[in-house]
Amino acid sequence: MSELAVIKTSEGEMVLEFWPDVAPMHVDNFKKLALEGFYDGTCFHRVIKGFMIQGGDPNTKDEAKKSSWGTGGPPHRVKAEFNEKPHVRGVLSMARSNDPDSAGSQFFICHATASSLDRQYTAFGKLVKGDDVLEKIATTQTVPGDRPVKRMNVESVKIVPADSVK
Repeated sequence: MSELAVIKTSEGEMVLEFWPDVAPMHVDNFKKLALEGFYDGTCFHRVIKGFMIQGGDPNTKDEAKKSSWGTGGPPHRVKAEFNEKPHVRGVLSMARSNDPDSAGSQFFICHATASSLDRQYTAFGKLVKGDDVLEKIATTQTVPGDRPVKRMNVESVKIVPADSVK
């Protein structure tokens, strides 16, 4: 049975489908972390209008750790599963360091086409509902370092049966 991710944010809900056919390890990793509540209480810590919104860093649960935002993750890493899915608006992909096999928990959702990321980052899903929420988050005011002025909370990430979402 196919499943969806429901990301409940301070700005509304986004629903994403997964692509296990092209990135099974990344889909499994994201689902596992979501089911553990790993993403609950984090925020979108990096926002670049016309590019993407990035979240999934556990360090963002603590405002006192702001200087380390963007560096956190789980103790494990996921090997790259680069594929032919283009990075267009709404695509869900994994953030990583320079090491192609360094994906952990941080993810991003494209706000626009980002062809330079194709076959360089692992795309593993796509937004199917909540484009208005993506737009709100992506166009929020930011400060240097691409940090939103207003905190863009990820209240929860739930994994639900596809047929349960209208």
